[in-house]
Amino acid sequence: MMAMKTAILPQVRVQPELRADLEAVLRKGETLSEFVEATVRSAVEYRRVQAEFLARGEAAWQKYRRTGTSHPAKQVIGELRDMLDAKRKQLKAKSTRRR
Repeated sequence: MMAMKTAILPQVRVQPELRADLEAVLRKGETLSEFVEATVRSAVEYRRVQAEFLARGEAAWQKYRRTGTSHPAKQVIGELRDMLDAKRKQLKAKSTRRR
């Protein structure tokens, strides 16, 4: 597998106030380039997740239009609560094991 070469993002012109604000929030030892890269990675991931969410919603809507089958809100909310409770228990058990 061949490694891809790195690329440079385009320069972005900003007002001096924004640059100063940005430099003020850098962590100790963090460079402006590192901050920009981390921020771009985060934005890319956010948009990917957002697009997947919208695609799932659209697919569910189209399925409903085709079949006319839906589920009561109370049932869906109950199932989501159960999933959340299960995840919380899992995380609590993990946290307890680490101590």
